Amino acid sequence: MTRHVLDEVDSTNAVAMRMAPTLAGPAWIMARTQTAGRGRRGRAWLMPQGNLAATFIFTPEAPADRVAQLSFVAAVALHDTLRQVVGPTQRLAIKWPNDVLLNDRKVAGILLESVGAGQRVRAVAIGVGVNLAAAPDPGLLQDATVPPGSVHAETGVVITPDDCLDLLAQGFDRWLAAWQTHGFTSVRAAWLARAARLGQTITARCGPSTHAGRFDDIDDTGALIMTTPAGRQVISAADVHFPQEA
Repeated sequence: MTRHVLDEVDSTNAVAMRMAPTLAGPAWIMARTQTAGRGRRGRAWLMPQGNLAATFIFTPEAPADRVAQLSFVAAVALHDTLRQVVGPTQRLAIKWPNDVLLNDRKVAGILLESVGAGQRVRAVAIGVGVNLAAAPDPGLLQDATVPPGSVHAETGVVITPDDCLDLLAQGFDRWLAAWQTHGFTSVRAAWLARAARLGQTITARCGPSTHAGRFDDIDDTGALIMTTPAGRQVISAADVHFPQEA
């Protein structure tokens, strides 16, 4: 697998998309410094030194309506990578859809972007940010639903971005192969086994709409399934809050 390590970029996803037409195959793009990283819903992703910023860019062998499942593939791979890094006793979980929590603090996020037309996807960029060395200043974050944390602050573990990416690339290859071979079934089961607050009360907010209820499942598109006082709700896009933050 090709890897490009750059000193400074605006966004690894943006660089990956610009490089996509010239790449011979799948590649990882990693940056030592990222000045304009992006998170979900257009939020900024802040990157203190020593953290991981990387993007996997490739053309998926799948129609556009399945591409969103890759966000869950990446989340499971990232969770398992951090499990290798911090050890089996630390509290890790995936907050829907793809944030990784360590001791209830957000230490990693994923942003999936694609280009194409209709059912033809020309390229998919899966951006990954991991707070390895330090968490950003909470006061600079936009609408954070959980407090930020870092691997080092929570566990004392020190790992370089290069070594973390080595583990992530291996794990992502395994889960991508499982998805390509068996579809979303095994990925969905693995994601649910790692899900934060499954079976518990959460609040999902999207614009003016707010739904509070029991987090029951995700469907084959990755949409959130909740049981609320108004009945069963299937939610494809929202910010999830836990009871103490609602």
